[in-house]
Amino acid sequence: MIVRRSAAVLAAVAVIGAAAPAAAAPSPSPSRPALPSALYGESDPQYDGVWRQSLALLAQHTAGVAPPKAAVDWLTGQQCADGSFAPYRADTAKACDATTTVDTNQTAAAVQALAALGGHDAVTDKAVGWLKSVQNKDGGWGYVAGGASDTNSTSVVIGALAATGEKPAEVKKDGKSPYDALLGLTLPCKGDGAGAFAFQPGKKGELTANADATAAGVLGSLGAGLAAGPGKGGQADAACAEADSPEQAAANGAAYLTDALAEGGHLVSALPGAEDQPDYGNTADAVVALAAQGSTEQARTSAAWLEKNAAGWAAQSGPAAYAQLILAAHATGADPRAFGGTDLIERLTATGPAPEKTTATEKADEEKKDDSGPGFGVWWFVGVCLIAGIGIGFLFSGRAKKRQP
Repeated sequence: MIVRRSAAVLAAVAVIGAAAPAAAAPSPSPSRPALPSALYGESDPQYDGVWRQSLALLAQHTAGVAPPKAAVDWLTGQQCADGSFAPYRADTAKACDATTTVDTNQTAAAVQALAALGGHDAVTDKAVGWLKSVQNKDGGWGYVAGGASDTNSTSVVIGALAATGEKPAEVKKDGKSPYDALLGLTLPCKGDGAGAFAFQPGKKGELTANADATAAGVLGSLGAGLAAGPGKGGQADAACAEADSPEQAAANGAAYLTDALAEGGHLVSALPGAEDQPDYGNTADAVVALAAQGSTEQARTSAAWLEKNAAGWAAQSGPAAYAQLILAAHATGADPRAFGGTDLIERLTATGPAPEKTTATEKADEEKKDDSGPGFGVWWFVGVCLIAGIGIGFLFSGRAKKRQP
C-alpha cells in the first residue's frame, strides 16, 4: 500500500470525513490543477503528499543520493505556522486555519526526512514543538490532534523525536511517555496474536493483533525511525515474555512477525469477501522492523521475497512503494540499485523532479564529456584555432616578404 500507516489513515477518515486513504486516490485529471513539478508521484496527494515526499527523500538519503533542492523546498514549504504539516497544501500562500487538516504522521515523517538531510533545524524544531503540544495523556499520539493514541502514530512520532536528538522516554504528558502508551497496546504472550501490537483498543478495550501496527511498534519501542538500519541483535530470538520494558515489547513483536512471515516469507492482506493477497508494503515494513531488532535471518528471507515479487507492485503504487523497498534493502544490506534486477533508486528518482548535479565527480564527468565527446570539444576547438592562427601568421609573413623591394 502507498501509505504505510493505513490503519491510522482509516481511523482518521471517521474524524476528518475523508473519503478514502491515499492508496485509492485517483490519478490526475484535466479538471484538477497540475501538481507541483517538485512533488514525487503523479497520484492525488490529498492524503499522502507530505508522507510520500518524506519517504522518497529518506530513501534517497540512505542510498547516498542528494535529493533535488526543489523537492526539499517543496516539503519545507508545506509546513503550517504552528509547526504542523498537512498531507497537501495546494496554495501555501494561504495560511493554515481550522479547515486545514494537519496530522501527526505527515508531521513526524517530514521531521525524520529533514533531520536526516540536515540544515533544517528551524523547521524540525517547530514541528517537534507542535507534536509535543498534542501529546495525549497516556503518552501517545493519535493520527490527528486529540485522537485516541495508536501504535502507528505514536511510533512514527518517537522516530521524529529521536531523529532530532530528543529522548522519547523524557517526553511526557501527565507523567506518561510514548513508551508507556506502546506498552499499553501490546498483547500478552498467551492466546491469539501473542506478543503482537494492536493498532488501538477495541470498543470494549480488547486488543487485536495487527501486523502493520506490530512492525511500527517494534521500531517505536526501539526508538528507531522509518530508515532504521540493522540492529545489534540481543533479544532477537528471545522467547515471548511479559512486556515490562520497551525492549521486551520489541522482542515480542519481532517474534510475532517472524512467525507471521515464516510460511511464505510475506504478510497477507485479507479483505472481506476476497482471497488473501500478498501485502508488499507491510512486508517491507516488517523487514525494516526485524532488521532493526536484530532478527536478520527472517529479515533477509523476506527481503529476498520482495526482490523476486515486489517490482510490479512498486511500479503500480508509486514513489512511497519504491521508498519502502529501498528502506528494506538498506536495513538488510541489499543493493537497492540491483534489487531483483530493478534499480530502485533510478525508478524512484524518475517519479520526481530532475536530479541536480551537485558532486565534484558529476561535474568532472560532465566536463569530460564536453572535452572528449563527439563534435567540437572545447580543447579541440581551441587547438584548431591555434593551428589556424599559426597558418594565417605564416601566410601574412610570406606576403610581406614578397612585397619587400
